[in-house]
Amino acid sequence: MRTVDQVLIRAPADRIFQIASDIERWPVILPHYRWVRFLERRNGGGTVEMAAWRPFGVFRYPTWWVSEMTVDRRAREIRYRHVRGITRRMGVVWHLVEEPGGVDVTIVHEWAGPAWPLIGPLAARLVIGPVFIHGIASRTLAGIKRFAEST
Repeated sequence: MRTVDQVLIRAPADRIFQIASDIERWPVILPHYRWVRFLERRNGGGTVEMAAWRPFGVFRYPTWWVSEMTVDRRAREIRYRHVRGITRRMGVVWHLVEEPGGVDVTIVHEWAGPAWPLIGPLAARLVIGPVFIHGIASRTLAGIKRFAEST
């Protein structure tokens, strides 16, 4: 399963990168995030626990995962490797590229699916990826865009 979410943000690349990598502030600027905390800090990242809501109309479904985060300022990339939660073994890359009209921010999620016999890859491709991962990632990008362009 591979999901790609992308947005053009009209703000300086360094500012966008700072907002995207300052994940502990996300619950303040992104209302769908319940919490984000470092379980272990390392230079250029660490182990992070994240929790978000996936809204379905008036209902909100809670999600949770733990990732190894690596911040590469020179490449303008933020990488995650999910290590706990239903999305364990998922790879995630945030990539920022300056374009004439702004900064193209892309999030790519790649994952074989949960370790469920027979239905794991199918569940990832048909439900988890398009409904949950895209549902949260697209809201995250929209919120970062709103925040970066308004301040």
